[in-house]
Amino acid sequence: MIIDIITIFPKMFKPVLEESIIKRAQNKGLVKINIHNLRDYSGDIHKKVDSYSFGGGPGMVLRPEPVFKAIESILGESVYPRKKKNSKKNIVFFTPQGKILVQKDIKRFLKYQRLILLTARYEGIDERIRKYAVDEEVSIGDYVLSGGELPAMVFIDAVVRLVPGVVSSRDSVLQESFENNLLDYPHYTKPREFRGLKVPDVLLSGDHKRIKKWRVKKAYEITKEKRPDLIARERKVKNQSIKQRD
Repeated sequence: MIIDIITIFPKMFKPVLEESIIKRAQNKGLVKINIHNLRDYSGDIHKKVDSYSFGGGPGMVLRPEPVFKAIESILGESVYPRKKKNSKKNIVFFTPQGKILVQKDIKRFLKYQRLILLTARYEGIDERIRKYAVDEEVSIGDYVLSGGELPAMVFIDAVVRLVPGVVSSRDSVLQESFENNLLDYPHYTKPREFRGLKVPDVLLSGDHKRIKKWRVKKAYEITKEKRPDLIARERKVKNQSIKQRD
């Protein structure tokens, strides 16, 4: 998989991309991550990539020319007019207007050979970028950040760790929170007793069938208590599936 990041703050990404799982994924050749400085495509002597909004209003807006040029340089083809969407590539823009990112979507992004991530600052982007250069809009939550760089980092971490071969234990990935719309079950480690607090006997029994049953039960209980919306979402998906079969 190739991930291209378009940003005006390329240095923000280096600490994240050069550590831990993301670094190992790149070293193994499983993922290639390129950072593109949007200012390099400005065409302006002062490297400006923004301008005032027509009609007035506070803040600056990213201009379409540098963004289109950056994406076209990566794709090697015209963004607009574009003959048709490439099923192997996806241009993602991070914005509060986007769909809230969930684990199911993270898995879906694995089907692409190339992801182009567009991050913005200021008041946002020229609407022509949104309508004609972007394939998908993504939000990581209903709150406001200074720009799209941090959401892009979250997105990269979530996607890269699911690329086959990146995480050594495939089971650890499959059993994490949000799989099957459930939070993770409780974990315990040494010592068996700490300040009078004991590890549940079932986890020390060696009976893997009982342990699995206990973990599923606890995962459901925790999800019901802390994120009942996930339970409701899973039921909705199942009901829709049943209706489609009928």
